[in-house]
Parts: sequence; C-alpha cells; structure tokens
Amino acid sequence: MTAPLIPAYGEASLADLSSSLLAVLGMKTDGTGSTGGGTGNPLGLEPAGRVLLFLVDGLGAELLRAHPETAPFLSARPGRVLTAGFPATTATSLGTLGTGLAPGEHGMLGYRLAVPGAGYLLNCLRWTASGPLIPPDEWQPTPTVFERAAAAGIPVSYVAPSAFGPTPFNRAVYRGVGFVGADTLDDRVEGVRAALAEPRAHVTVYYGDLDAAGHRFGWGSPEWLEQLAVVDGLAERLAGTLPPGSAMYVTADHGMVNITERIDVDDAADWAAALREGVALLGGDGRARHVYTAPGAAGAVLDTWRGVLAGKAWVVSREEAVESGWFGPRVRSGWLPRIGDVLAVPHTDCAIVASVAEPVESSFVGAHGSLTAAEQHVPLLEVSTR
Repeated sequence: MTAPLIPAYGEASLADLSSSLLAVLGMKTDGTGSTGGGTGNPLGLEPAGRVLLFLVDGLGAELLRAHPETAPFLSARPGRVLTAGFPATTATSLGTLGTGLAPGEHGMLGYRLAVPGAGYLLNCLRWTASGPLIPPDEWQPTPTVFERAAAAGIPVSYVAPSAFGPTPFNRAVYRGVGFVGADTLDDRVEGVRAALAEPRAHVTVYYGDLDAAGHRFGWGSPEWLEQLAVVDGLAERLAGTLPPGSAMYVTADHGMVNITERIDVDDAADWAAALREGVALLGGDGRARHVYTAPGAAGAVLDTWRGVLAGKAWVVSREEAVESGWFGPRVRSGWLPRIGDVLAVPHTDCAIVASVAEPVESSFVGAHGSLTAAEQHVPLLEVSTR
C-alpha cells in the first residue's frame, strides 16, 4: 500500500503561496500563521508591482500534464507543483488561500464537519446545516490575507460570479476583499483589467466550471476537455491584461480522480451495517471521510472501518492524523472536535458514499479530497511582464 502524500506545509503548499504573494507586493507579513506558511516568501517569488492570481477549481497538476494539447498556453508556462492541503477540497483549500494558514490553524477542515457538542453537521462550502448556523466570523475567526493586505494599503479584489459575493462561505475566507461580480468570461477579463489599474493591486479571479464538469462527467471526458480549453483561453486573455511590471500566477484548489467503485454505507449488506455501527455522524465527503462516533465506540469503529476498507483506504484515528501532520504542523485545540474520531481516506479510485443522505455527491464521476498525488498536486504557473 502506498503511503499518504503529506502536504508540504511551510515549503510548497497553498498556504505558502498566499504569504508569498503578499511578499511579492512588498508587504512585510507579521507573525500570524508561522506554522502554516503565513510569513515571509517561502516560495521565493520575485517582486512585482501588481499580482493576479487565476484560481481554477479542480485544475490538478497531473490532470493538466496529461492534456497539453488542450491547454497549450498553460502547458508552455514555467512553473512548479504545490500541494493543496488536507482534505483536498474547495472549502479547505480556499480557507488555506484566504488565510495563508494550514487547515489545522484556520479550522476549515473538510466539506462537512461536526459542530462540536451540537450533534449535527455544518456544510462548510454551502453553509447549510440541520441545526443553527454558525456565524462565519466565529467558525473561521482568523484575519484573512485580504484583511491584512487592505490594512497595509494594498487594494485587494476578488473577481467571480456575482452569486458568490454575499455567501457566508466567502465571508469566512474572503473577508476584506473588494468583490467584483462577473458572470461571463468577458466580464471577468474586464473586471480584472479594471482592478489591475490600481498600483500594488492584489487580484484573484476564480473559475469553477472545470471542477463542475469533472464531478459530472469525469476528468478527461469530452466535457471536461472542453472546459480545459476554455480555461486555457481565459488564462491567455487574462495575461493580456497585465500592466508592465506585473505577475500572474495560475493555480488550483485540488486535483481529481475518476471513481470506479462506490462503497455505500447506506447499502443493505452486512458489511455496510457494520460500517454504520457506532457511528453518530458521517462527515467529510467520499474521498475524505470524518467519522464521528458514539461515546465509547471510537476504538471499535476504527477496527471495523479498517477491516472493511483494507486495501482501499487509509483509516486512522484523529490522533494519528494530527500527529502525522495531515492538517499541518499544528491543530488548534479548539478545532480538534471538528475532526472525526476516525478518518477514512481512499487511496484507490473508490469513494465512500452515502446514497440516501448524500444522493448528489454519491453520483459524482470525478471526486477529490484524499492524499494522493492526483488530488494533492496543483500547478503554480507564472506569466510575467516584469
């Protein structure tokens, strides 16, 4: 069995990208996030007068490398590979990019997490729950990189579909940013062009349709390749907006694998009933499950899940995941109860689904979240007019 790919926190992770981009603009970062990559310029990026970050949801480095003919502009750019962080999912990765911290510091530790002591789950991306919603400023209280940049006099903008502006999730991870609603590709290009007119501008532009195509049809499908071509064309257009002395970086929040096997905890089989025994809440998602157990049942649940998922998933206790650095060098004590008592993380192309409770996610062809290279490795590509 292969070993988990532990993210390179402090060296080559999305958290290190956030702090490095601030340093590119000449901002001297404070000590916040010293264990998560929140200081200095760990990626060694060269100074620039303005910075544009093109964030493509789901553009894994291995996925891009497999289709250079569909993305000739991006494939010709110089760059390197970063690790997304664990879990390799949008809610966590955007929390990492938005704070410059490893997940164990910012607390956005998965797609669905238990609200400690409350007996229900919070969907951290959609900000829905079966109980009272937690204010985003309380769930993720750390100052964002955008708040820090704005306080230092750096104009910060986020260009994305207009529906994303007022969401609680964006309040959690994008506080302090100037939101620019842009629904079409032309709108996004023009929104970026206007934002880059400001000296020392820090601009992020988001594109999510590649990930959506991957979930529905699988990465490498004709529909996914069509979206990859759109991404490549948009990247070239965005590069054309750069004023002299600027830098554009292209990255992603995670990669993806195509699912060939579904292990359904809602199945009627005896093995599925065994997986449900002693489980109070099932969080996370199909590639990174947080399993919250009934009082006193953690040991038995760990043994059962290890037995049923042997050869298919890494199954560890909360303590083992934390000690192994899955969430970063340190996990804040207040965030520990958000982590499952047991974590189940597939390393084959399977997903641990719950077809009754999660019918939409259970049908996904492409999925992500695990500690495999296909999901962890994201590109960092550069276009410069320095």
